[in-house]
Amino acid sequence: MAKSALRKITMAVLAPAMALGATVGLASAPASAAVWNTCDQWGSTNLNGYTLYNNIWGSGAGSQCTWANSGTNWGVWANHPNTGGIKSYPNSTKAINKSIASLGWLTSDYNVSVPSSGAYNTAYDIWDTDHQYEIMLWVNHNGAVGPIGGYDSTVTLGGHNWNVYRGTNGANQVFSFLRTSDSNSGTVDIKPILQWLAYTKGWMSSNETIGDVQFGYEITSSSGGLNFNTNNLTINGG
Repeated sequence: MAKSALRKITMAVLAPAMALGATVGLASAPASAAVWNTCDQWGSTNLNGYTLYNNIWGSGAGSQCTWANSGTNWGVWANHPNTGGIKSYPNSTKAINKSIASLGWLTSDYNVSVPSSGAYNTAYDIWDTDHQYEIMLWVNHNGAVGPIGGYDSTVTLGGHNWNVYRGTNGANQVFSFLRTSDSNSGTVDIKPILQWLAYTKGWMSSNETIGDVQFGYEITSSSGGLNFNTNNLTINGG
């Protein structure tokens, strides 16, 4: 499921942790965290051109820690209860700041190790600078999770087959692309997906500026503590 940019990135300045009912900072980061780790609800850092966020934003959350060896190699330990609703979206973010029409290229390589239990999705979350549109690319998911909105079509774009859903979360339009079969590694050519939305479907203008491209884990439940490892992630655009 998707949610507004305010929830994902800026709720730290809008609502204290107690308002969300989250309990954080109770666990230790993995020993492999050579550069950075945090168990703070809104903990973040900048590494190698990426911004990493622990980002526990949902109500009823448990504890969670994010660690990083670099901006492209990082992971999460999360212990969220088996209740409904997304608890967090720990992620790595790359700023693009180019319009769809002027975008020369936008590609990403990903390689992750994710648990076989729990409820979550591994997804790119792409925002325009005005936060009117949210484009989600789910590369895998597990448990009782699903996209916002209704099914529109199945398409082959950017090197993958996707089931496409369209809806709104009340704050912005949400376009969700769910890979038809789960994948833990691969390359996504994001530009053709944006062009399809603008030129083929007309759901957004080609003059919209793509701001942040995020990649991470929308975690609904991970009772007992589960590990989500980003073995490698690169996002490149220009």
